[in-house]
Amino acid sequence: MCGIVGIASGAEIGTVKSMLDVLRHRGPDDSGIHQDDCNALGHARLSIIDIGGGKQPMSDPGDRRRVVFNGEIYNYKDLRSEIGSAEFATHSDTEVLLHLSQSGSEPAKWVSRLDGMFAFAVVQGENLTLARDPLGIKPLYLGERNGALVFGSEIKAMLVASDEVAEFPPGHVYSPVAGLQRYYTLSESPGSVTDAGQAKRGLRERLEEAVRKRLIADVSVGVFLSGGLDSSLVSAIARRHKHPLDSFAIGTEDSEDLARAREVSAYLGTRHHERVYTLKEAIALLPEVIYYLESFDCALVRSAIPNFLVAKLAQEHVKVALSGEGADELFAGYDYLKSINQDSLQDELLHITRALHNTNLQRCDRMSMAHGLEVRVPFLDIELVDFAFRMTTQLKLRGSAQTEKWILRRVAEEILPADIVWRKKVKFATGSGLGDRLAQFAEQEISDTEFARERTIGDGKTLRSKEELLYYRIFREQYSGNNLLPLVGRSRSV
Repeated sequence: MCGIVGIASGAEIGTVKSMLDVLRHRGPDDSGIHQDDCNALGHARLSIIDIGGGKQPMSDPGDRRRVVFNGEIYNYKDLRSEIGSAEFATHSDTEVLLHLSQSGSEPAKWVSRLDGMFAFAVVQGENLTLARDPLGIKPLYLGERNGALVFGSEIKAMLVASDEVAEFPPGHVYSPVAGLQRYYTLSESPGSVTDAGQAKRGLRERLEEAVRKRLIADVSVGVFLSGGLDSSLVSAIARRHKHPLDSFAIGTEDSEDLARAREVSAYLGTRHHERVYTLKEAIALLPEVIYYLESFDCALVRSAIPNFLVAKLAQEHVKVALSGEGADELFAGYDYLKSINQDSLQDELLHITRALHNTNLQRCDRMSMAHGLEVRVPFLDIELVDFAFRMTTQLKLRGSAQTEKWILRRVAEEILPADIVWRKKVKFATGSGLGDRLAQFAEQEISDTEFARERTIGDGKTLRSKEELLYYRIFREQYSGNNLLPLVGRSRSV
């Protein structure tokens, strides 16, 4: 995991250095800058694969092309074999991008062969290829400076160079000749997998493979473990492939997550670590969390606080952690989904999955990278995602009780205790002990008159609660101007 910045067709090395300085937290292990007559590129590196050989910006043997890359390509060894190992100077997944970019194929074709999470730029003179992974697990933003294209991993770095910032869309690739092209579309077809046995087998196989390949690294890998269904299932599968396995939990002293995580850790035999925090600490962390998060969305900020703390804990022991992110969107885990007509449920699940790039995935990326920790999300493996959307929604919300994530629970029955498998979905902020405590704090801090006066904020947005106004005030202190409001995703479930 890393941070990337660049200015194409208008190289300004000083500006790129300043942008890179803002992103040092994303890559504490190393950094590099390249400038030529056309481009300036910067890279802050968190070394995960090929520690010694993966330095960036990376160039091809002829020193014609260069790449800066953030993320992981999980099928890089297969791609290397197809290309021919003799062609490679390093063992890094980054170098695969350089070779594929020289294949003669259109960028959309070779980018679609990548299995992973990524945002990258490949340059050769005035030729530029920018790409982002299918669901937007890794961030990428665009701007303009003196007529030149600017790109970077976070909004805060972009503001060093450009007043206007736009998000590069997930599942797209850009080149000056072809422009912006979509290479991946999340399926809109109705569920064709209706048999529970077929769904269970297909899901188990895909999840097993998704976890297995996300354990590939030249550094230590652990798991976030809240004791909920999603993180426990990922941890159980990871434990089958890795020993010892470090697990990490966060919560207030009386939180349910800490107790449940201890239970799962003992059952699986992980090497467990936990951090207890207080409401006072959570409130004090708000400015730092919102600065890194780049959002004021109420649900995101609430969950970002324990996410920030568990990432800090994990970083003290490992460099990579696996998370259960994405399962609620794929398998109907949120309570509000139970009020949606079954005929409309598939559309809603598609919507919230497509929106992950600037909601929960943004939180996941920013809170982990604030501490130089890479987080991988097995549930958002593209083969698993596509299979999940081939399932009928009746396999997700099941029966008159509308049991959420029913098919996922059936998979978990084989490898987890029953009380964990059938534990009711609890949001991370609630399970870790925050619950409505921040809302109560905001109620004390903001009067009804203030809320009525300040809740309309421009760009057609209205703040939904005093708690969100509290977060918005902090956001505006750090990121002024309404031009950033279109970049702030809004959670459907609060």
